[in-house]
Amino acid sequence: MKKRFYFFLTLALLLVAISILAPFIAPNDPNATHADFMKAAPSMRFPLGTDKLGRCILSRVLMGAPASVFSALALVGLSFAVGTLLGMLCGYYGGILDEVVMRIADILLAFPQMVLAIAVAGVLGGGLVNAMIALGITSWTLYARLARSSVLKLKKEPFLAAAKFSGSGSGRILFRHILPNIAGPLLVSAATQIGTMMIGIAGLSFLGVGVIPPQAEWGSMINEARAYMQLAPWAVMAPAAAVVITIIVFNCLGDAVRDLADVGR
Repeated sequence: MKKRFYFFLTLALLLVAISILAPFIAPNDPNATHADFMKAAPSMRFPLGTDKLGRCILSRVLMGAPASVFSALALVGLSFAVGTLLGMLCGYYGGILDEVVMRIADILLAFPQMVLAIAVAGVLGGGLVNAMIALGITSWTLYARLARSSVLKLKKEPFLAAAKFSGSGSGRILFRHILPNIAGPLLVSAATQIGTMMIGIAGLSFLGVGVIPPQAEWGSMINEARAYMQLAPWAVMAPAAAVVITIIVFNCLGDAVRDLADVGR
């Protein structure tokens, strides 16, 4: 299982490295148009062909990687931090805070995530940041509910009572004693959510409420190219392959992390 974990971790780090180095390894300007090479087939100059405006698809796929990879990682990280903090506070203090936060979470979970994200993104307008906000509105609830349930179980443990009797404050108890004991399941959930966030960002861009053209993003590239897919199938296949490969890698990494966590229990 460790070999599987390290294999997919290496692939994930490779994708991150490609995203970082994209501006330096892109063979052409991703936004430069070439009237003489519109919908051109793959060639030495354009290894993956061009789109309807003559833009290099390989360069656009590479430049679309940061928008997909980094935004998904940032979204998962922020959702993890906010949800975990709220869940810990609700589980530890209870009372009105717990009731309000959990009822808000229940209301948000009553709507399908993608449907609510489309509605929110439509109100906020296009843009990568707005797409992340639209997806983040519901994604924090997973970590909040998991953290809360874990804290409620830990509150009965003797070591927390000992920490209180020793004079430790609430902040020290939460972050020194509780957080390390509940971090494992939360990190596993976060790892498995990276691929889901990538699908969400690509989906919103495909529907026209995500990244605003001409900025390169895989979902918007697929949406633009589907109108002439029969004439230039490479314009759809390249970004679609990038989406599929990246999501498979991060989903398999999440599964490997979960398997390792199960073995360690």
